[in-house]
Amino acid sequence: MYSFQKMKELYSNDLNFHHLRYFYAVAMEGGLRMAAEKLHVSQSSICTQIKQLEDVLGEKLFFTSGRVLRLTEFGQSIVQYAEDIFTLGVEITKSASTGLSGRRLHLHVGVIDAVPKMLCYQLLRPAFQSEENRISCQEGKLGDLLTMLQQHRLDLVIADETASSGEMSRFFNHELCTSGVSFLGAKVFAKKLIGRFPRSLNQARALLPTQNCIMRRELEKWFFRHKIASKIIGEFEDPAFAKIAAAEGLGYIVTPSAVAADTAKRYRLEILGTTDEIKTTIYAITAERKIKHPLIDLLLRKE
Repeated sequence: MYSFQKMKELYSNDLNFHHLRYFYAVAMEGGLRMAAEKLHVSQSSICTQIKQLEDVLGEKLFFTSGRVLRLTEFGQSIVQYAEDIFTLGVEITKSASTGLSGRRLHLHVGVIDAVPKMLCYQLLRPAFQSEENRISCQEGKLGDLLTMLQQHRLDLVIADETASSGEMSRFFNHELCTSGVSFLGAKVFAKKLIGRFPRSLNQARALLPTQNCIMRRELEKWFFRHKIASKIIGEFEDPAFAKIAAAEGLGYIVTPSAVAADTAKRYRLEILGTTDEIKTTIYAITAERKIKHPLIDLLLRKE
């Protein structure tokens, strides 16, 4: 229940839905002209609405760079708030028509390409337990995902490396799990291996992560220490692609031991060997926020 003071603050606020609608259109379309065409209004009308919004908030939302209109850092943060408000508007309308009550929690998650999706799902599983939660996941490069995190377009990034904070951003790295790695291959492939693990991998066909992946660099150090020369026939940024190739008997793959048994079962592979000399650590990366997302607290509770 809201206090009288809180209700007074809400109703005395001059912010309205049209302010945000015009602002959001300009932010998404990248300029006044395209936003005006989409909304079927004049550019001057949009300018007036945005100016009123800036007056209410007391901050500039855009700045000009040459002929291009760009979001300020404050404007970038308001984009996510606008999206949430529009989503709530839809939910309010839906509740009125269906009789549903309660607000769904929406968590926006970025996942770097190299993180095995089965492991990612296991880490996010607690958030999927309630039908009241909605999880939006997208893949990308770490740099791109951190930019989206900084812009409030993501709530969380799952990666196999930490993020460094800078002058314009402050990131927090939360260790979710650490695991050794396992080597997997199809049964027909495993029968052709000679000797005991890890020597059995020498001159064996390998389906490895690409050179830019942390696991690949750690693998090459491990190969060097054990004098293993693998015959690399495939390199993959997406682990799922490598698993499909392994299931066809084309070579062996490497995956975190935490999901090795599930991966072997799903793709009908055999575990050829396991080592703890190579460690895979998965992190949840968050940005500094005034308001903490409750689902992030749920996922990090194991800390």
